[in-house]
Amino acid sequence: MSAPQVVLIGPMGAGKSTVGRLLAQRWAVAFRDTDDDVERAEGRPVSEIFVDSGEQHFRALEREAVAHALGEHAGVLAVGGGAVMAPETRSLLAGHRVVFLRVGLADAAARVGLGASRPLLLGNVRGTLKALLDERAPVYQAVAGAMVDTDGRTPDDVADEVEVVVAGLRDG
Repeated sequence: MSAPQVVLIGPMGAGKSTVGRLLAQRWAVAFRDTDDDVERAEGRPVSEIFVDSGEQHFRALEREAVAHALGEHAGVLAVGGGAVMAPETRSLLAGHRVVFLRVGLADAAARVGLGASRPLLLGNVRGTLKALLDERAPVYQAVAGAMVDTDGRTPDDVADEVEVVVAGLRDG
């Protein structure tokens, strides 16, 4: 069994995949995104899973993907924005080095665009995104051992700070 060097959590648009890939490159380890795992297992994009099979089916696949990744991936792991809402996933994350990439509404909206590939954002993108941020932020904060703000920052700047906080989580 191995454990990820860091698990990145946060809402869509926080930069989990972008920052995660940078960290993996810097540390010469593999990067893994549980949304990608779900897409590979199903053979279709997350947006299609939501539309064709529903959110409940996607969330079940997501819980399974996170559980497998936490048990077998030794690199940098990014989990989907809603994954931490499942109590089972929160329980599995306990004891791991978890960093919450926090993003505000303006930056998140700019990064995700109109949400065509983001099924939870169809319709009123800003309103839906704000509701998701408000609902999930306390959960992200409760699960994470550290938090890094991403607003107005480059991915390299965010990755630099994540490296510092991960070192602190290892030592602490």
